[in-house]
Amino acid sequence: MRVMLLIGALAMAVVIAVATSGVSQVVSNSTNPAAGGNILKMSCNAAIGPWEASRDGSARGQADAARLNEEQRNIVARIISIGQERKLPPLAWQIAIQAGMTESGLRPLNYGDRDSLGIFQMRPSMGWGTPAQVTDPTYAINKFYDVLLKVPDWENKRPGDSAQAVERSAFPDRYHNWEPMATFLLGELGQITDPAGCGSGAGEFLLASNAAGIAIEFTKQQLGEPYLWGGNGPDAWDCSGILVKAFGAAGVSIPRVANDQYEKGGAHLPVRDAQAGDLIFWATDTANPRTVHHVAMYLGGDEYIHAPQTGDVVKISKINWDYYELMPLAVRPGV
Repeated sequence: MRVMLLIGALAMAVVIAVATSGVSQVVSNSTNPAAGGNILKMSCNAAIGPWEASRDGSARGQADAARLNEEQRNIVARIISIGQERKLPPLAWQIAIQAGMTESGLRPLNYGDRDSLGIFQMRPSMGWGTPAQVTDPTYAINKFYDVLLKVPDWENKRPGDSAQAVERSAFPDRYHNWEPMATFLLGELGQITDPAGCGSGAGEFLLASNAAGIAIEFTKQQLGEPYLWGGNGPDAWDCSGILVKAFGAAGVSIPRVANDQYEKGGAHLPVRDAQAGDLIFWATDTANPRTVHHVAMYLGGDEYIHAPQTGDVVKISKINWDYYELMPLAVRPGV
């Protein structure tokens, strides 16, 4: 392991197929609170909240929600209650909230562009319903959900992208603007503490997957044990060996060596979007995954746990996000 003391800049954008909203694949989570009460289980998706305290999303979402008047909040409550009645996951509610806020400011408008009307600015001339129907919140919300459920793979898209698939707006990026607010409202009005469906947190930080909590606990139990090249425990470890055993304890198999863990260890996501339990990597050439020489487990709060190098011990360190050897993607095992 090379000593990482130099500060540099990440010099190359690596073109890899990664979903712009976060993780490119998702993992089901049996601890998701939406799974109760016969509500369909969501998937763990890094694109939606709750937002870490280190980001501005939570504060922005709360501020946007505070500006809503009683009529708008009642519409949100209706979106959520109908979603619950239909046993739809909270992600569906979020999509509808973002679409409604973008199209009408969450109001049942009796006017709009051409013959667009109602919360979602549905057009009677395009088959959405009669003017009386599309301006009725209950009809409009149910109609929105009906169309959403026909959108291919909507559960795995960023919420604003799914809203666009329903609305087919000429300005598709507008829906993303209300992502923080919608996420906040899921918690405030929908009583959903884990909109992402990723399970309980590690302190204030969201766990990456079901396996992450077990893997983190296993690794922390090895704190202070010595580094040994090729070490597989139980009393000495190298950087990749400890992670093989950690995720093995959670029933997840990952490759033995660091560069294989980067390429084949799970789903990729931008390293800046890493959550507790995700793997982060360093390489001599960030454009070439075969040069990965170190791996660690991210803990949240800019901290990671790892077995560093000969003469050192398993420990927790602070990450330098600008270090020039830091790989641009993190890996989520078990996905």
